[in-house]
Amino acid sequence: MIEIKHLSMKFGSFTAVDDVSFQVQKGEVLGFLGPNGAGKSTTMKMITGFLTPVSGTAIVCDFDIAENPIEAKKNIGYLPEGAPVYADMTVQGFLEFIADVRGYSKEEKQVAVETAMEKTHLQEVKNKSIDTLSKGFKRRVGIAQAILHDPPVLIMDEPTDGLDPNQKFEVRELIKKMAKDKAIIISTHILEEVEAICTRAIIIAQGKKLFDGSPAELQGKAEDHNAVQVSFSPSNRPANFESTIKAIEGISEIKQREENGTIHYTLLSKEGRSIAQRINQVIQEQNWKVDELFSSKGQLDTVFRQLTQSGEQKGVRT
Repeated sequence: MIEIKHLSMKFGSFTAVDDVSFQVQKGEVLGFLGPNGAGKSTTMKMITGFLTPVSGTAIVCDFDIAENPIEAKKNIGYLPEGAPVYADMTVQGFLEFIADVRGYSKEEKQVAVETAMEKTHLQEVKNKSIDTLSKGFKRRVGIAQAILHDPPVLIMDEPTDGLDPNQKFEVRELIKKMAKDKAIIISTHILEEVEAICTRAIIIAQGKKLFDGSPAELQGKAEDHNAVQVSFSPSNRPANFESTIKAIEGISEIKQREENGTIHYTLLSKEGRSIAQRINQVIQEQNWKVDELFSSKGQLDTVFRQLTQSGEQKGVRT
């Protein structure tokens, strides 16, 4: 439903987006990740036709955004960065204006506006001027205008920015409900959002695509993917712990630290393979008294930082 072909964008001598290509299928929620200035918003603006790329193109529902911009935009719901709205309008008035722009008849307009307000929980403020609303409510107005025409493609720049935890949950649930019938791209800095709602993630930095895969595959690139942490009080630490653990196949490294009187061992896995069951078995056989035992899937923020700061390097699995 979305096909991005070799998109590039320059501002003077600065390359904001450098030959980026990817596709998004119906039913996918793509998390578009990158540090500030990576090129995320610029890419979204090119997909939606707000910026003309220096090379490449975007095809939305079989319509080239450069050759058939009106037809392409009919199929897009777009929440831009900052969710710009007409602040002097009421919520209902603004959404009715958007429905008019979309070409709805009077009857269709009423149904579309009411449905959008219901999905985004805006009924209680529908008669209030937008400039009197909190940042969270303004964000919801922006989301409402994006989904008002029930588009097959949704492109949302930081959809939960400024929302409280309850509102974030509601928006995430809304995105998950809509996902089966749409292709959705969301730009986000909130890595927990990737795990919560995204079926796929792309990371870009300095305009270049660094990663494209599932959230689980992204976690799998972490140094601590499937690592096991074992903690002991000083009196219970086994004298033979390290020598016994080193004999277990699949362990690449043992790290030790002491914190608040507790000794913590982090057992890193070779190639991210699962080692937790074997370690637990050895603990039972040795009758060790552990304070804590758990396995880590890998920290997304660590992988993100390592990828975007210096590419594929030590600590990120290739």
